[in-house]
Amino acid sequence: MGKGGELSEGVLRKIVLSYTYVAIWIFLSFTVIVYNKYILDRKMYNWPYPISLTMIHMSFCSSLAYLLVRVFKVVEPVTMSWDLYIKSVVPIGLLYSVSLWLSNSAYIYLSVSFIQMLKALMPVAVYTIGVFFKKETFRSETMTNMISISIGVGVAAYGEAKFDTWGVVLQLGAVAFEATRLVMIQILLTSKGITLNPITSLYYVAPCCLVFLFFPWIFVEFPLLKETSSFHFDFLIFGTNSFCAFALNLAVFLLVGKTSALTMNVAGVVKDWLLIAFSWSVIKDTVTPINLFGYALAFLGVAYYNHSKLQALKAKDAQKKAQQADEESGKLLAEKEENDGTSKNDSEN
Repeated sequence: MGKGGELSEGVLRKIVLSYTYVAIWIFLSFTVIVYNKYILDRKMYNWPYPISLTMIHMSFCSSLAYLLVRVFKVVEPVTMSWDLYIKSVVPIGLLYSVSLWLSNSAYIYLSVSFIQMLKALMPVAVYTIGVFFKKETFRSETMTNMISISIGVGVAAYGEAKFDTWGVVLQLGAVAFEATRLVMIQILLTSKGITLNPITSLYYVAPCCLVFLFFPWIFVEFPLLKETSSFHFDFLIFGTNSFCAFALNLAVFLLVGKTSALTMNVAGVVKDWLLIAFSWSVIKDTVTPINLFGYALAFLGVAYYNHSKLQALKAKDAQKKAQQADEESGKLLAEKEENDGTSKNDSEN
């Protein structure tokens, strides 16, 4: 087979691998969300202890991350002093622990489909908090887009058949804390040249999440668990649930590493629609036409936002390449002038 055939096979292999990574991430993300709902929902497994579930996840992920980083050396740890860890990683761990606590708590009160619709507010929260901390530039066009996403989510909430105010407060709180965490990663880590992949993130962040969750757990859930003498730890349920949560982080590592963060955003939209369909068809949650219309509006806003970000990245990349080309041209011209000057002096001598 000629070179063209070999190239086609290589391109085809890359496409197949990319779609495989996307499919694995969608499957695991889908599984973790539905599994958490199954465990926490009072009508299903009936174990409504979100802090305890999150602590089980963090314990499992901390242990496996330690093995991968320190024992098997799958990834290299980041060089980090205790001072940097306390000032940069610990605040991120605090935000992450609260975000996970609130988001898992929302599954007790809201349907899977409605939670996915509320999560469409994430770009709005990230952009707004980014502008507040001066990590994003305020643009009226972008803010208009953010308002359109918010209106879409508002319409979806208006059409929700089983609207629960407390559940909505919990999910919106989770979105706010997660968005703040993402902005803080830029401020506290990325700006200092520290990049953490999902495995090293768990290695550094999961232990302090566990510590932060321990304090509310002692006062909120431990007394309730103590009273529930009939409860026995189900290693199969909680073990497989924790393994799926950890595997999801590995899938993020593969997906972003082999494709891009934008690919994950697009895959996330597909996952959300699949979850809405699953919630309606299998779990038998009520999904109204107003729900779908509102989420469709929000979906279009999120899609436009992702498209705008992609165009901005392309423009920035093109500008960088143009600057590099100009610098190289300048160097070549300077070298040519220097060589011409040297040749002229030699001929005069």
